[in-house]
Amino acid sequence: MFSRRTSRYLLVMVSLLAGCKHPVQVVTNSRVTAITPSNRSQQPVAPIQVEPGNGRRVAIVDVDGLLVNQPMTGLYSEGENPVALFREKLDRIANSGCYAAVVLRINSPGGGVTAADVMWHDLQAFKMRTNLPIIACLMDVGTGGAYYLATAADHVIAHPTTVTGGLGVILNLYNLTDAMAQFNVVGTPIKAGENVDLGTPITPQSEAGREILQTMANEFHERFRRVVIERRPQLAKSPPETFDGRVFTAQQALARGMVDSIGYLDEATNMARQMGGAPGAPVVVLHRPNDGARTAYDVTANVPLQSGFLPLSIPGLERARLPTFLFLWQPEPTMERLAGR
Repeated sequence: MFSRRTSRYLLVMVSLLAGCKHPVQVVTNSRVTAITPSNRSQQPVAPIQVEPGNGRRVAIVDVDGLLVNQPMTGLYSEGENPVALFREKLDRIANSGCYAAVVLRINSPGGGVTAADVMWHDLQAFKMRTNLPIIACLMDVGTGGAYYLATAADHVIAHPTTVTGGLGVILNLYNLTDAMAQFNVVGTPIKAGENVDLGTPITPQSEAGREILQTMANEFHERFRRVVIERRPQLAKSPPETFDGRVFTAQQALARGMVDSIGYLDEATNMARQMGGAPGAPVVVLHRPNDGARTAYDVTANVPLQSGFLPLSIPGLERARLPTFLFLWQPEPTMERLAGR
């Protein structure tokens, strides 16, 4: 049985883990039980008005954080699958019939090759289905797969201090043989098929294996380049560094033809109103009913809580899931942890 002092301590710890955004009920008797809220994904997304107006609406579809085709997992995490959530928002708008335009508010370094491509494909299909104008507004970061997604919009506007570009592909692999040797751990796999463990961290990468993976990365990179040029033909004669993975400021991107204009989110929503033929349209954000929004900037938290409790992150040691080819600007090699990887 817990003492009263111990129970108070556990109550504080549970509250800290849960954060102060949601209420937590703690029952103390012979045990301590934290009763947490149900997952927000149990309720469909709904429009929450953040700017006044009349008539047809302008919808803000927020795309934030790492784009991966899996739920954001972790202790007390209410994170969702960004790909599924994006599709749900588009379907809600398409099925409503009361929208004049869409603003795609993007603040993301990119993500998985397939996740970005699926979202891009869904946005293209949405345009064909609804004929609604789409404005992509890049906020702090719009790189890699996030820029890939933005190219499906009719107009791309970057914030004056946006970082964009990152038009490259990366697959994070690590050689842990020296680290394993410190603990007298030796990998002894049994395999049928010479390359079935291609990219394994327990043995050095062979030149032949590296060439196989490099060929795959090159193919994905060529697809990235082809998609961008299809949507922005002016980049076909762009200098090679446009597609070498480096990032650009908003002014640099504008000079290269990567974005159409520079401005703020308010300008993006006003442009959407004009393009949609609804100058007095109200602006709504599509969130879960229990995930409130008071302004057009409100973001749904989608990061696993436990990622903030690990004091040290060693690349390769936390690879509990399969490595993924990424359209991602990634100076931090452990960024996949944000998706519970």
